[in-house]
Amino acid sequence: MAKQAIHTSAAPAALGTYSQGIRAGQTIYLSGQLGLDPVTGNLREDIDAQIDQAFLNLRAVAEAGGATLDDAVKLTLYLTDLANFAKVNETMARYFTQPFPARATVQVSALPKGAGFEVEAVVVFP
Repeated sequence: MAKQAIHTSAAPAALGTYSQGIRAGQTIYLSGQLGLDPVTGNLREDIDAQIDQAFLNLRAVAEAGGATLDDAVKLTLYLTDLANFAKVNETMARYFTQPFPARATVQVSALPKGAGFEVEAVVVFP
């Protein structure tokens, strides 16, 4: 099966040797997105802004691949502090509609660039 890299300047450039997304057949694997401003590359100032920006970045990569966040079937969320779990839920409700994607949430000790939140997704075209 052929795979196609997805790239958009509407989301931050990859911080390493990976693609923002990869399409394989009817599935897009969206790499983890931090709350980085895609223009400046700087981390947003607080956790609320980081969560919002990370979902904006995720949406931008999904759209570059011809999908929407409503096509997401699985999310993985990474938080450096699970005390922010409710904030993530509130923000997710603005970006996704029911039925919501399956999801796992993991607390981690650190994220790139000192971020407090990261999100990755798997999208399947209908």
